[in-house]
Amino acid sequence: MRIEDLNWMDVEAYLKQDDRLILVLGTIEQHGYLSLATDVRIPMALADAASQKTGVLVAPPVNYGVSPYFLTYPGSFTIGVVTFIHVVSDIIKSAYTQGFKRILILNGHGGNDAVRARLYELANELPGIKLSWYAWWTSDAVEVLAQKYKLSRQHASWMEAFPFTKVADLPQGEKPDVHIKGLQSAEESRAAYGDGVFGGQYQASPEVMEELFATCLTEILYLLDF
Repeated sequence: MRIEDLNWMDVEAYLKQDDRLILVLGTIEQHGYLSLATDVRIPMALADAASQKTGVLVAPPVNYGVSPYFLTYPGSFTIGVVTFIHVVSDIIKSAYTQGFKRILILNGHGGNDAVRARLYELANELPGIKLSWYAWWTSDAVEVLAQKYKLSRQHASWMEAFPFTKVADLPQGEKPDVHIKGLQSAEESRAAYGDGVFGGQYQASPEVMEELFATCLTEILYLLDF
């Protein structure tokens, strides 16, 4: 159940029986052969699936995030770290003011991690609020699954190649992992990563992807019980 599919009276009625909200944080950046909106599409798909099972309301996603290292890949956009922190903070404070007291943030992009420190501050500033954070690709359960199938977890690789993120045919086989040292500029990143995939298999079987999605959904459902 998405907020954009409701009117304000529907949300008011919802808040009389539940104070939970799912907020997705993503970005628009290169993902090799996958959609530039991959980091939005994956957590939104998980949020929708969790909502179908629990009835928890899903807020419109924060589509833009912190991706300065991919600016030389056309279609990749970024906003500043401070701007991003302010945007997320203001959204959470708005939701809290209206009665949402339990908010699960589903993050789809590693560059957005800086906002987590602000979330701890909000936990001190807003009495009674409960915040939870989930970044699916960092999960221990996802690591176990990757090891089970001997797959390397890399940006824009098999692990992000869901049916709903594919926008082109994917290469067959595996790309050697790209290892870099230190922080790189956007120009250096493109020179190092080429097609944008950091390494590993370009795609995995449908069965593996279904298991990956189910693994993440199970963890999200656990986090929503707070």
